[in-house]
Amino acid sequence: MTDRAGRRRARRLAIGAAVVLALAGMNGPWLYRFGTEQYHEYKINRPEYKAENGKWEIVEFPKEYRQNTIHAALLRTGKVLLVAGSGNDQDNFDAKKFDTRLWDPVKGTIKKIPTPADLFCTGHTQLENGNLLIAGGTKRYEKLKGDVTKAGGLMIVHNENPDKPITLPAGTKFTGKENGKTFISKDPVLVPRAKKVFDPATGAFLRNDPGLGRIYVEAADSGKKYETGTEDNYRIQGLTGAEARNTYGIAQKLALDKKDFQGIRDAFEFDPVAEKYIKVDPMNEARWYPTLTTLSDGKILSLSGLDEIGQLVPGKNEVYNPSTKAWTYTKKIRQFPTYPAISLMQNGKLFYSGANAGYGPDDVGRDPGIWDLDTNKFTKVQGMSDVKLLETAGTVLLPPAQDEKYMVIGGGGVGESEKSSKKTRVIDLLKDDPKFVDGPSLEKGTRYPQASILPDDTVLISGGSEDYRGRGASNILQSRLYDAKNGEMRRVADPLVGRNYHSGSILLPDGRVMFFGSDSLYEDKANTKPGEFEQRIEIYTPPYLYRDAQPSLSGGPKTVQRGDSATFSTKHASSIKTARLIRPSASTHVTDVDQKSIALDVKTSGNNVTVTVPKNRNLVQSGWYMLFVTDDQGTPSKAQWVRVP
Repeated sequence: MTDRAGRRRARRLAIGAAVVLALAGMNGPWLYRFGTEQYHEYKINRPEYKAENGKWEIVEFPKEYRQNTIHAALLRTGKVLLVAGSGNDQDNFDAKKFDTRLWDPVKGTIKKIPTPADLFCTGHTQLENGNLLIAGGTKRYEKLKGDVTKAGGLMIVHNENPDKPITLPAGTKFTGKENGKTFISKDPVLVPRAKKVFDPATGAFLRNDPGLGRIYVEAADSGKKYETGTEDNYRIQGLTGAEARNTYGIAQKLALDKKDFQGIRDAFEFDPVAEKYIKVDPMNEARWYPTLTTLSDGKILSLSGLDEIGQLVPGKNEVYNPSTKAWTYTKKIRQFPTYPAISLMQNGKLFYSGANAGYGPDDVGRDPGIWDLDTNKFTKVQGMSDVKLLETAGTVLLPPAQDEKYMVIGGGGVGESEKSSKKTRVIDLLKDDPKFVDGPSLEKGTRYPQASILPDDTVLISGGSEDYRGRGASNILQSRLYDAKNGEMRRVADPLVGRNYHSGSILLPDGRVMFFGSDSLYEDKANTKPGEFEQRIEIYTPPYLYRDAQPSLSGGPKTVQRGDSATFSTKHASSIKTARLIRPSASTHVTDVDQKSIALDVKTSGNNVTVTVPKNRNLVQSGWYMLFVTDDQGTPSKAQWVRVP
């Protein structure tokens, strides 16, 4: 280089440095941020980083396919059912605009599905035939105090006739004997006949215990003057003679107070092959925010929820028979808060983690424990830390399911509490006297954490917020992998999108995890800017998919009996170490009682791998599963779908 050329280059560098200094002086933070963002993008896309921490990517549907997804379930076709119903949008509800989408995460196709009812805040679970059972939803949105124009509330209708029930149609008028005010029913109500009570010793008749019906009533006109403050007996207009004497109403305060959401009885099966909803018999009880969970015999237990008058269902749980498509009540009653995290144990009993998603008294049904449905005996378990902070906590059956260890993650105070827990708690239900012990802590108190089981026996824990529905811009952009084998948890790549209320996560058949939803009250720290529903999907690719090639898995039978073996083809037999049957998720409101990962015995020979399914039907419930095999590096295959009848 000549001296002249060197001087010209030095001059250009000096000018460039002067420009940079000038920009820094005018807008130093912007320049710093620009450089930091560029470096961050470079860092998270390096192969070494992804192999250690994984990677997040956003999927944004075309505008005409976007919706406020509240529920999601993986179907046996590999597609994901995304259910919004009215999507927590009163305008959609009033217009009867109810949405469902069917998304193929491999092909990227999206299909609009006609939605027969408002399935916003429904319950769902996988059935043995591969259909998704969906039950409950929204009859009426809540009305806040100040928006309520007509006094109203609960009317208990009594029928003292032991010979027959009575049905009162919608529009029935109830007039108070003392207050003289008239209220009108919004729906029909069937009031069962009275029950004759006899002396067990002598057989003598003692009395009639009246049949009871519950109905929501409203004042005929608007205004505060129609409120009542005390209990009163109500005469039912239009009844005469014996019916008028035997049938009457009793109501407590009927006022302009806030009115909660009301549920529906409707139930459907979604057929993943026909790709449509199929109506089945309705539940006996209307339910909004119910949990559906599978029992030993393949029937489905439906429990909790708000009923058709916005009251917590009073412990009247019921069972769906997939063969008859009909519902029957359980013999005994037991009450839980809405969306209770309840799932089947290997001994046929039910485990309740104490986690739930909201409505219900703070002193009823909130203690974790083991429930014998046949006897209705409930045995509390001890050791839960932050026991008053279990609302909006996550619950996951740690892999493999045979170990019967559950983890409860985070949680918050009852209702709109700002309190949240950073605890994880683990319980080993195979111990003689099981107790919760604390696992590794989260960095922040976390409501609405999402947890998905992965094929390598780790659990992805991500998202949530420190405050109720992300108030104060409190979404937590962190994710962790918990290793169920050694109990250790480590930070991995941070998600790009905040997730709180109305969000969830689902393991896909290719080993990735999808996240949906989020419904912040506000977007800013001052809580002045109303939040917008998060309609974007986000996909997390775990570190194991950035290693060498996935082991292959193909062929084999589509159906395997419990206790039987099945052989599949693979090009990597010598490296395969484990096999897992993973039940597909059905996720909503931090509740996913379907997901579980079951360890299978594995033998390899030549280009084949043979797996054996355990015999216990409480462990391996009837239905469709994803079969993964994993190599000696912890890298899983893509899943093969297998049915266990």
